[in-house]
Amino acid sequence: MTYFAFMGALEQGFAYGFLVLGVYLTFRVLDFPDLTVDGSLPLGAAVSAVAITAGYDPFLSLLFALLAGFLAGVVTGVLNTKFGILHLLASILTMIALYSVNLRIMGRPNITLLGKSTILEPLTNAGIGMFNAAPLLFGLLSSLALLFLLWLLHTAFGLAMQATGVNPQMITSQGVNTDRVIILTVGLSNGLAAVSGALLCQSQGAADVNMGVGTIVAGLASVIVGETLFGCRSIGRALLAALLGSVLYRLTIALALSLKLGSFSLTPSDLNLLTALLVVAALTLPKLRGKVFSR
Repeated sequence: MTYFAFMGALEQGFAYGFLVLGVYLTFRVLDFPDLTVDGSLPLGAAVSAVAITAGYDPFLSLLFALLAGFLAGVVTGVLNTKFGILHLLASILTMIALYSVNLRIMGRPNITLLGKSTILEPLTNAGIGMFNAAPLLFGLLSSLALLFLLWLLHTAFGLAMQATGVNPQMITSQGVNTDRVIILTVGLSNGLAAVSGALLCQSQGAADVNMGVGTIVAGLASVIVGETLFGCRSIGRALLAALLGSVLYRLTIALALSLKLGSFSLTPSDLNLLTALLVVAALTLPKLRGKVFSR
């Protein structure tokens, strides 16, 4: 693996770190299988690209993306809690609708940011190369998001969120409105996914309506890999494992794509296959290890 490939993997790992933290909230904390992120990630990219093109500050466009993703998640939460639609189906419906919404926002399938200011411009103007600036800034931002979630999960709302995922009947008997907890948590998760889309859009210089395809699989793979390698005995450790899992997942993919066995080599078209194999390995290795140790 070359240095540029390594730094590029770090950049993507930290950029997708927001999405992975959001996936952790819904799948692990809330026990809510949410596929909306496949649509909310390109939603964040579309909103950020349109805002920057319209002359807004690139950092402000991240806030716009966060709000747009939050609203998308709220729609999924409302469909589930207020209309009684199964959570998985509700998220699929929202994801499908967001494809048209994203096209409507951008006015075309993709938008380029060539010649436009991005959040990386201050660092590059200071003499830091693009390949170093992006991992540095994205790593800082994702670490701040981790600290925010760590604080949030220790608040009264965070404890209600955890209790809703474990035993909704019990927490309802304590007077907690579980519908509101679900709506806000799914909204926050998709807001984080939208920020990932905005970061990727600004680092890659373009937003595309199809850039969210397979996002949920990559997010789950990162969470599972992180938990398998780093453990999840506490909330702080689980959040850190999710973020590190995102980075490690991207590094693993970059390493696999750089390997060559004679005339055979993997291509980007094999990414979904690599992701599936990685998830299978992460799920089965702990069980195999447990059987070996038990013997």
